[in-house]
Amino acid sequence: MQHNYLEVLIIMNLIHLLQQQDIVLSISFGILVLMSVISWSIILIRLIKMLGVKRSNHKTLTTFWTSTNISEAEQNISKDHSTVAKVLKTTLPAYHKYHQQKDGVMGLQAQLSLKDYLTLNIRNAITQALRPFDSGLVTLASIGAVAPFIGLFGTVWGIFNALMDISQQGQVSIATVSAPIGEALVATAMGLFVAIPAVLAYNAITRLNRNLSQDLDAFAHDLYVYLLNKQENK
Repeated sequence: MQHNYLEVLIIMNLIHLLQQQDIVLSISFGILVLMSVISWSIILIRLIKMLGVKRSNHKTLTTFWTSTNISEAEQNISKDHSTVAKVLKTTLPAYHKYHQQKDGVMGLQAQLSLKDYLTLNIRNAITQALRPFDSGLVTLASIGAVAPFIGLFGTVWGIFNALMDISQQGQVSIATVSAPIGEALVATAMGLFVAIPAVLAYNAITRLNRNLSQDLDAFAHDLYVYLLNKQENK
């Protein structure tokens, strides 16, 4: 009960603080609130997406390696939308196209050896599949870097106004100094409140992307060895 009372009291104090501030501080708080909403939206969307990617990739890998041949594997993964499926849907058609060009008109890529051709296409497929996972990272990094400075600007502006009011009153006491300066410091606290989750989320999402990239690299090596040995055994 006491915990709920403290929450209500804090919210009421913040509302009162916003009502008492001038247009500059109101804009600063508005920008910080907007940054916080954007930051948490990106965090939730990306975390939910990464959980789904992990499950779908595991399903696609199981389906692919349990298939009896490449044709069956292509048919089994035709409706999958995982990251691994995107790599396969780019690499396997390129693999078939390589042999078709070898039997007919030679293209520039067909003039490469099969090893170089597979390396080129698998690497390009992984790059294209990973590109969507970089979305939102620049925004999180920007919010984490800029939010503290916006909060600091609000604090400096609030302290400046407080000192101007004190100079006009002509009397200085702890009450007249501490109250307005304490209110101004809320802007810095809000800037840190917005920035810290954004920075932590940026590091966490970057780590998850790195793990996904390593998993795709491992799968790419296995796929490369399989396709190369399949060709040599013909």
